Amino acid sequence: MAKILCVSRFFKGNEFMISGTQSGAEMYLLTSSKLKDEAWPYDHIKESFYMPEDSKGNWNMPTLINSLAYIFRTNKFDALVALDDFDVEIVAAVREYFRIPGMGETTARFFRDKLAMRIKARDEGVPNPVFCSLFYDDEINHFLDHNTGPFMIKPRGQASATGIKKVENKDHAWQVIHELGDNRHNFLIESFKPGAVYHVDALIWDGKAIFNKASRYLDTPFTVAHGGGIFRSVSMQDSDKEAKKLHKLNIDLLKAFGLKFGASHSEFIKDSEGNFFFLETSSRVGGAHLAEMVEAASEINLWAEWAKIEIAMIEKKNYILPKSANHSAGIVVSLSRYQHPETCEFNEPEIYWRMDKDHHVGFILRASSDEKVIDLLENYTQRINEKYHASLPAPDRPTN
Repeated sequence: MAKILCVSRFFKGNEFMISGTQSGAEMYLLTSSKLKDEAWPYDHIKESFYMPEDSKGNWNMPTLINSLAYIFRTNKFDALVALDDFDVEIVAAVREYFRIPGMGETTARFFRDKLAMRIKARDEGVPNPVFCSLFYDDEINHFLDHNTGPFMIKPRGQASATGIKKVENKDHAWQVIHELGDNRHNFLIESFKPGAVYHVDALIWDGKAIFNKASRYLDTPFTVAHGGGIFRSVSMQDSDKEAKKLHKLNIDLLKAFGLKFGASHSEFIKDSEGNFFFLETSSRVGGAHLAEMVEAASEINLWAEWAKIEIAMIEKKNYILPKSANHSAGIVVSLSRYQHPETCEFNEPEIYWRMDKDHHVGFILRASSDEKVIDLLENYTQRINEKYHASLPAPDRPTN
């Protein structure tokens, strides 16, 4: 029987653990002590372990290694799985230390470190914004003198639009770089490319992305995070020419980056000439309830299938992807000025999923056509903006 240790400092991945148990594996959970009372699927978890966090939400690695060494005396796990982006590096380090099969620290950097992503993409011929590390003053000046602003200064290790700053020119860039002080090596600078942003959510088996679902953000994540907007995305038809381009680009990207098994969420931008450029990728299921939107569109549950892939890999069995559908789906999510927003006025039959979270309002819609989904999203966005919407400043780091 396969034994899998799931690691997450955020409350997520319930469907992964449920699917794992239903597929005949023993599922274990390692999470933060403060998340002990969350609604984890304890009926599907053989045993759970808890780590304290410091003031920045981090675990102490020597303590973690020592604790796991004790746990491993009576538990030999076949796989360690990072359920969230911010756990990828931790799990990779643990695998390396205990010599457990799976992604190691070098490959993990391609999926967590935005500078490593940029360098790898450039070296593998994947279309990529021009960029520069913030290590060397001369190289930064050369970059700023030979490229036209605006530019984006990004933290190397955050997710989504967290901590990103847009700067207009060389002087503005150096002002922000100086403000970073001794922390500047944790950032990079790249050219800003205006355009529509897309995401491809994928499942990977034996080094190939066997399932790809392309979708388009109706507003860029940076605009939503820094402009206090409403988060929206809409799925694309698999037969769409742009979707096919994105699928091919994502297949090539994940092969080049060395992801062998699991799930991935990648983002791309299309410039004014219709060219796609790689923005970032990950080795986990996408956040912000995009997995639920993908399921509405394709009838493929990314969490559940990821668990089946891990088990098939452990048991050296073949994995067969279920037949997918091609519905039209979209998501709209907003912060709410009310702690418990009453959303019964939204009662259209196209509602596939309704958000249930304090100070949030959100829906996933599924319809027979893309036009119907987009019309409903526009209608819902207007109503949410008028009656519910609230905004907060973009955080410099993620919060649980």
